[in-house]
Amino acid sequence: MKLSQFKFHLPDSLIAHYPAETRDESRLMVLHKDTGEIEHKLFKDVLGYFDDKDVMILNNTKVFPARLYGNKEKTGATIEVFLLRELNKELRLWDVLVDPARKIRVGNKLYFGDDDLLVAEVVDNTTSRGRTIRFLFDGTDEEFRQNIEILGETPLPKYIKRKPTAEDKERYQTIFAKNEGAVAAPTAGLHFSRELMKRLELKGVEFAEVTLHVGLGTFRQVEVEDLTKHKMDSEQFIIAEKDANIVNKAIEEKRRICAVGTTVMRAVESAVSASRTLKPMNDWTSKFIFPPYDFSIANSMITNFHTPESTLLMMVSAFGGYEHVMHAYEVAVKEKYRFYSYGDAMLII
Repeated sequence: MKLSQFKFHLPDSLIAHYPAETRDESRLMVLHKDTGEIEHKLFKDVLGYFDDKDVMILNNTKVFPARLYGNKEKTGATIEVFLLRELNKELRLWDVLVDPARKIRVGNKLYFGDDDLLVAEVVDNTTSRGRTIRFLFDGTDEEFRQNIEILGETPLPKYIKRKPTAEDKERYQTIFAKNEGAVAAPTAGLHFSRELMKRLELKGVEFAEVTLHVGLGTFRQVEVEDLTKHKMDSEQFIIAEKDANIVNKAIEEKRRICAVGTTVMRAVESAVSASRTLKPMNDWTSKFIFPPYDFSIANSMITNFHTPESTLLMMVSAFGGYEHVMHAYEVAVKEKYRFYSYGDAMLII
């Protein structure tokens, strides 16, 4: 398929800049992938589509406050440093993006916080905006992490044109987040409240967890018309044996298995055994899923509404059927569903 087949008109007014007042009361579009039938619900109505022994697979990655603002030595110029991932814990080496990049060269020092709580030195150029920096910090790892918490900002995507608030610290995080390492939230999971999780549990729905640390590649634009030429960024994922067993039992019993989010779908489709079951794994994936694609693990999925021409929309189209999904997006625009990270949800069954 071609990039241009995933274009659609999205009015700016439909981009969600704030979360819904209550997590589970965002809107939910239900798309039946066999017929293309569409239903309009609230997210908490998801309860009606799952039964005893069905499985929902959640991504338990935790977003850390990845956006820092520092000052360049001598000039005092303000520099944004976006932490992507830690390369070496002992040396405190990090892969980062800097802005404005033209001002940052190897050897420059950056100072963070009023009392220079953290100091970093640029040790390498990686891409036009990418750098490797080393934090010059003598304390314990716990103290270092505390300083990042103090100085860092919730890494809301750039299309949210406002400063993060105290509320974002909680709302741009799923209630089941536990393994720190993501620079963007697995947004389909943001709709789950504690009350809804409890009600699903009481109904007999089981939960399996995977960890996929979401990177900025999630937002990277596809720049080639021929999708086979696009390369995805690698992201680390972990699937424990106990969680693989929960999913495999549901496969064996032909239950409904729901991937909560594109990140979950990407992780499980990167860990398929020869017998089309889920393997425990700790690895990196650069898997790019676009139509046509034969899915092995999940037979339903929950996802948010994504950007035109994004790899996320391509994956959803592969799962729900290209024509059905693109029609559903037309309906979503017409019905004024809210798009992107803080937007509404879609259940594909």
